[in-house]
Amino acid sequence: MVEPKLSSKSKELFERAKKVLPGGVNSPVRAFEPYPFFVNRAKGSRLYSVDGDSFIDYCMAYGALLLGHAYSEVVNAVEAQLRKGTLYGAPTALEIDLAELVQKASPCVEMLRLVNSGTEATMHAIRAARGFSGKKKIIKFEGCYHGAHDNVLVKAGSGATTFGSPTSPGIPEETTQNTIVIPYNNFQALEETIKRESHDVAAVIIEPVLGNAGLILPMKDYLRYLRKLTEEYGIILIFDEIITGFRLAVGGAQEYYNLKADMATLGKILGGGFTIAAFGGRKEIMQNMSPLGKVYQAGTFSGNPVSAIAGCTTLQALIRGKNEIYPKLEKNCTYLKKTLADLAVDYCVEAQVHSIASMFQVFFSSQPVVDYASAKLSDTKRFQAYFQELLRQGVFIPPSQFETCFVATAHTEEDLAHTINAFDKALHAASTIKRTD
Repeated sequence: MVEPKLSSKSKELFERAKKVLPGGVNSPVRAFEPYPFFVNRAKGSRLYSVDGDSFIDYCMAYGALLLGHAYSEVVNAVEAQLRKGTLYGAPTALEIDLAELVQKASPCVEMLRLVNSGTEATMHAIRAARGFSGKKKIIKFEGCYHGAHDNVLVKAGSGATTFGSPTSPGIPEETTQNTIVIPYNNFQALEETIKRESHDVAAVIIEPVLGNAGLILPMKDYLRYLRKLTEEYGIILIFDEIITGFRLAVGGAQEYYNLKADMATLGKILGGGFTIAAFGGRKEIMQNMSPLGKVYQAGTFSGNPVSAIAGCTTLQALIRGKNEIYPKLEKNCTYLKKTLADLAVDYCVEAQVHSIASMFQVFFSSQPVVDYASAKLSDTKRFQAYFQELLRQGVFIPPSQFETCFVATAHTEEDLAHTINAFDKALHAASTIKRTD
């Protein structure tokens, strides 16, 4: 593979973009120094830039592409649908087909509503929980990112962690007064908060596996204890499975950990590369949504046929091949994790390497990473040296210490071999950076 040029076309496009887009991007997580490369096309495991560079992609649209870029079955299904129309403003059978696939896959989903983004899904799930319970407050966890709406952009992960204060300006203080934030993986804080606040709490919302503060796994029995407490105190438990849905297993984290939440939000993989998301749960909760009930939610593009057919095709492929797809993904991911950990030792770099299923991340820290606070102790300068060297070697990962890398079915043995060589050079580059505190 030729070393990426990262040359003038991307730089020129970035200069143009800065004049019309804040920071030159449409999502802050896409920004990195000195400027991001601009994509021309993608196929399988590869991104191809406007400068002619090829990158093995472990960002995979921040986890949306489990089957890789331009998966042929999805492309063919979408092309056929495009000839029939792109948007109708009226129901289609495809919406039902997709909803039925989700219902069968997700343990808690008896009814659901299709929306356009993860932010919409979590926003409306919280509204549904409040409308059903008649209570105002919610509990969330430090470092969990549930989209960019006011109720949950409090000590959030993702771009909020990388680019400034997790509580964004523009959110009224009175809005966040109904959001209680507690540390992830802290049994005592969880129990004390629920016991103290249960009379006012409509829902607890959680990323069962944190994917937006790096990759942070739940401690043994933590999710089970959360489920026990919420059931005992009559609080709706929402699993935000925007990332983990269809990734840890077809049934997401609920299947992986053998737990059943009251509600779940789904996105990313659900659309097979197209814009769609969903929220759903127990029928008695979802029946309160308009037009059946009084809890209002609407969207012109919700369940649009192009996204719906892409989602149906993706889920059908995953269900059909689940006995081969998920074990192979986990095997490849574990291999990358072990290699990273071994190289960190070889180069005397303080690092914690986490993985689960097809997700992995390295934290440049000497301390175990178990929550948002410990993740924030990571050396971001070392991470940037690691990221930039990987880029020079033709490997693209999310450009933030506080995101997660994703393995797809499209990654080949050749890709893995090249990635291991790139990891070697990147860990060496990280080892030359003096530890910052």
